Amino acid sequence: MLSARLACAAPVPVVNWHAPWWAPVAGRGAAVFAHWAAHGSVARALQDGGGPAPVRFVPQAALPKGQAYEDFIFQQRAVPTRDNLHDALNGLVWCALPRSKQRMNALQAAEIARDGVQARRGPVRDAITVLDENGALLHAPEALWQALAARRWAEAFGPLRPLWGQAALLVMGHAALEKLVAPYKSITVHVWRVAPPFDPAGDLQALDAWLAADLTPAKLAAKPFLPLPVLGVPGWWPANEAPAFYADAQVFRPPRL
Repeated sequence: MLSARLACAAPVPVVNWHAPWWAPVAGRGAAVFAHWAAHGSVARALQDGGGPAPVRFVPQAALPKGQAYEDFIFQQRAVPTRDNLHDALNGLVWCALPRSKQRMNALQAAEIARDGVQARRGPVRDAITVLDENGALLHAPEALWQALAARRWAEAFGPLRPLWGQAALLVMGHAALEKLVAPYKSITVHVWRVAPPFDPAGDLQALDAWLAADLTPAKLAAKPFLPLPVLGVPGWWPANEAPAFYADAQVFRPPRL
């Protein structure tokens, strides 16, 4: 018989783990979501089924009133976790890219220790939040990267379309992944360029180590992100096989003047 807590809980979302954007977390995701559905606790599901991580996952109530979320994680090596999709996906990314997530948390904690929690984040904390919530990692040939940087969408997805076969894209922002549970055309990620090639569905340890080292305060403060409407990536959405898909200037916006 279900407990009163389970009976009142929101239903666990149905996720198509075969979609390409789930590649880094799909293996753990199905098991964690099944555990969540059975027991009603995201923290417990991540702790039992998420795999090795440098942090524990604890209920949100473990976060003391008045303590910054990032500082608590750094001090306790524990992530306060609500029973919702957003926090479940955050936990899965912790398990997929543990060194990078730990590096971002350490940088956040250092900024808080120096400046305190202010009404507005500084440039480093702001950039970390962008990457953590809405970031993606892209390894791409130079010509393709330059076309994306200049927002030459027709070129990047037209004449240069074959170069996507040499590219690799990994969505790591858990807010972006949350949107992709029910995909819509305008979902746009903030892309961080990755130097070494990688396989989003493969062993991510090397990528994780590289990214953790690449996340320096100076680079983060410069916000080296590119916008990418993620459903425009060839092979990620059937509708983008038609060239007219990219003519939507509300999504594939022209460069700023």
